[in-house]
Amino acid sequence: MKYRRELSAAFKASIPVMMGYSVLGFAFGLLMTSQGYPWILPVAMSTLIYAGALQFLALGFFQAKTGLGQIFVASIFVNIRQAFYGLSLLKKFKKAGSLRPYLIFALTDETYALMTTMREDPRLKRRWYLFFLAALNQGYWVGGTLAGALFGRMVRFDTRGLDFSLTALFVVLAMEQYKQRRDALPFLIGAAASLIAMTLVSRDRMLITAIALALLGMFALREKLEKRGKGHE
Repeated sequence: MKYRRELSAAFKASIPVMMGYSVLGFAFGLLMTSQGYPWILPVAMSTLIYAGALQFLALGFFQAKTGLGQIFVASIFVNIRQAFYGLSLLKKFKKAGSLRPYLIFALTDETYALMTTMREDPRLKRRWYLFFLAALNQGYWVGGTLAGALFGRMVRFDTRGLDFSLTALFVVLAMEQYKQRRDALPFLIGAAASLIAMTLVSRDRMLITAIALALLGMFALREKLEKRGKGHE
């Protein structure tokens, strides 16, 4: 295979995501079909929408017969964080060529975490490494969804607690980022922003508030963060 080295490296890096996405995708497919939806619907959503938490919210939208306008607004608020952190990948995607549209589409929190902690390896063709990384992660999600959807058609299953896999996955990825950077300041800023958001705003506004506060903290301490980052290179 022409890009075997890139595929192998991407697979090794994506193993933590595989553990989380397979379970979460399974839970999503299981939940959809157990409530009477055809198995093809969750699979199509994971293939064409691929939005993680938003897909779980979509089930509530379907049940409540929510209007398209409300769904649109909710979708923006749930995924607006990607508009912020996606900016940091502009340089990485600049030379991706024809692969760039898919890399933008397949960008998730977990994929972003892996892409921003990758070590430079001159032996790897970066754009293909990024492509395989994104494609493998989506493959885990779609594969888990398909398995859950088919299982849900045959067996009734209690899905309570399965969504905690996403939290566990974020913890693992955060630990990997810390190992790469060895600087606790960005994590302290994020933790402080989260605590403030939990205290000051309602639950439905907590995520966007925490992101905004964390960004403000990062900008305020930008020079210090850059100096510390260079010191760990």
